[in-house]
Amino acid sequence: MFSKILIANRGEIACRVAATCRRLGIRTVAVYSEADAQAAHVAACDEAVCIGPAEAAQSYLRGDRILQAARDTGAQAIHPGYGFLSENAGFARQCAEAGVVFIGPPPEAMQAMGLKAESKRLMQAAAVPLVPGYHGAAQDDALLKAEAQRIGFPVLIKASAGGGGKGMREVHDAEVFDAALASCRREARSSFGNDAVLIERLVRNPRHIEIQVFADQQGHALWLFERDCSMQRRHQKVIEEAPAPGLPDSLRRDMGAAAVAAARAVGYVGAGTVEFIVECSEAGVPQTFYFMEMNTRLQVEHPVTELITGLDLVAWQLQVAAGQPLPLGQDEVRCTGHAIEARLYAEHPEAGFLPSTGPLRRLALPPHVAFGPAQAHGIRVDSGVREGDTITPFYDPMIAKLIAWGETREQARHRLRQALEVTRIAGLQTNVQFLHRLLGDPAFAEGVVDTGLIARQQEVLLAPPSMPLALACAAAIGALLEGERAQQTDDPWSARDGFSNGVLPPRPLRFDSPWGPLDCTLWPSWAGQPLRLQTPGAARPQPFACAARLKRVDRATQAFSLVLTLGTERAQMDGVLMGERTFQVFSDGEQATLQWLGADLGSADAGSAGGRLTAPMPGKIIALHVQPGDTVQAGDPLLVLEAMKMEHTLVAPAAGQVSELLHAVGDQVSEGVELLRIEVLKIEDLQA
Repeated sequence: MFSKILIANRGEIACRVAATCRRLGIRTVAVYSEADAQAAHVAACDEAVCIGPAEAAQSYLRGDRILQAARDTGAQAIHPGYGFLSENAGFARQCAEAGVVFIGPPPEAMQAMGLKAESKRLMQAAAVPLVPGYHGAAQDDALLKAEAQRIGFPVLIKASAGGGGKGMREVHDAEVFDAALASCRREARSSFGNDAVLIERLVRNPRHIEIQVFADQQGHALWLFERDCSMQRRHQKVIEEAPAPGLPDSLRRDMGAAAVAAARAVGYVGAGTVEFIVECSEAGVPQTFYFMEMNTRLQVEHPVTELITGLDLVAWQLQVAAGQPLPLGQDEVRCTGHAIEARLYAEHPEAGFLPSTGPLRRLALPPHVAFGPAQAHGIRVDSGVREGDTITPFYDPMIAKLIAWGETREQARHRLRQALEVTRIAGLQTNVQFLHRLLGDPAFAEGVVDTGLIARQQEVLLAPPSMPLALACAAAIGALLEGERAQQTDDPWSARDGFSNGVLPPRPLRFDSPWGPLDCTLWPSWAGQPLRLQTPGAARPQPFACAARLKRVDRATQAFSLVLTLGTERAQMDGVLMGERTFQVFSDGEQATLQWLGADLGSADAGSAGGRLTAPMPGKIIALHVQPGDTVQAGDPLLVLEAMKMEHTLVAPAAGQVSELLHAVGDQVSEGVELLRIEVLKIEDLQA
């Protein structure tokens, strides 16, 4: 076994690998970019080497610098994690030439499976079922369109070198094929340096089910059950579970055999995942499966397999890479209970799941075990960030993975919802509320899942917070009052109780919120009268009492827990106060951000002119669809912004005429920067 390895990755997977190495007594070396100097994965390892600037292309994708770090520190092997260089056959060859073990499959197997078109030709020869489509080498645009028409719409365009939902477009008719192909090629070039694509029939009622495979250098191969990854937004997984609900045992065995056949066909060694698309009946019953691709690395969702099998897949990777045989035979692998994983992202679900960046002012995760078996506690958390860290635009915006194990699927689902209910993240937008609702969706609860469920249910999943509006306002006001009291001194002029010349006037308070502007009125207590609060929609003011506990997180942030009484209603609420004006309130898995609009902030409508288009996230402009003088309608595409290797098309906020372009193709822009201006058309102009 190795005595020291280098982990060529960052974030939660680097922390995950380091934890297993620590348990096995293996020393670890972290590599980090300048942006990650204080990152959790650096602290998790025994040594650390800086390999370049924040941009991944100048750091985590620099194989030469990583190999030099391995040589300088005496690391015998390199674990690539997932992403970055994990499926780079060239890097694996460089490791071999340098005398460093690459903890992954042989370069030839990676190369064979790295291009989707080539892998599908190999699978066809190995009698593994394929979706009808075009997987040829010829890439002429006209030919691809003709093949799509031959296959029959709707079709799926997929980057041949792709993965993670990047470089993938659904096309439902020939009219939009050209634009979808161009967009797919751009994203593929940006993400993988290769714009080759393949075309496949779009499978109806699909489920995404994958098989975990393992093979050693002695020629043994086996499968470790399946994972259902059907819960996806924008072709990216958000919830995974094992085993797959409702999968017939006969189909499970056939898929397992096909996955092992796929691994053997390319001489595979190590951990890999064979992904299948499963076509279901209208009632949701799995019927037929087709090979999609093989990921020649450990998967993000590997913890659910670890929890149902009781195995440490990273330990298996290390053993196989060191030349040891697989620890178990196929007949010795057991499945116990059920596990579900939810990916916590810094993103804005209500704004098309756009990534969110900024500091993690508050990060409180549920009680859990870290990286180990979760049977005793029920909850495992894999994370590579800590409170106070910043989510940057340079890397994937994942905050953590919450994984629940239960004796039954329902127990695991219930535990995971409870874990989300006590998760507190503030400082940026997250998908915690979205995940909590998705786990509570009736179809998901029944195990009737497919890749279209989120799109069908988005009106419910993305609705404004369902917590009582009056209590949300009361919580923000209670935290505001406590914050003001904390700033008072012995000087009577520092009091903020509204007192003036013996008069105690009512205090109007306006908040911006997910529900729109909210107007409240607070009547101070005096002459024996209790504090009273009138919230939106209430017929009259109600007695208001608040017992609060504030805990300072940093200079600008305080966590608060409140016991509120509003009229006859009593509730416990908690949240985070950021500065003096922004309040994030949590209740039963729901969350809302309220901003107190003081006199200097103006009304809730300030600065929201319909003719301005601002960047919803940091990114690079890669395409402009309009020029000054063009007339546009609300919803027309204006430009394409690339952020975190994904394309985001920004559309016109209102009908009008483009008056000015403020940036050009290739410009890097920050969040909130104005991109272009539109002279909004008046009603009489539209009628004319």
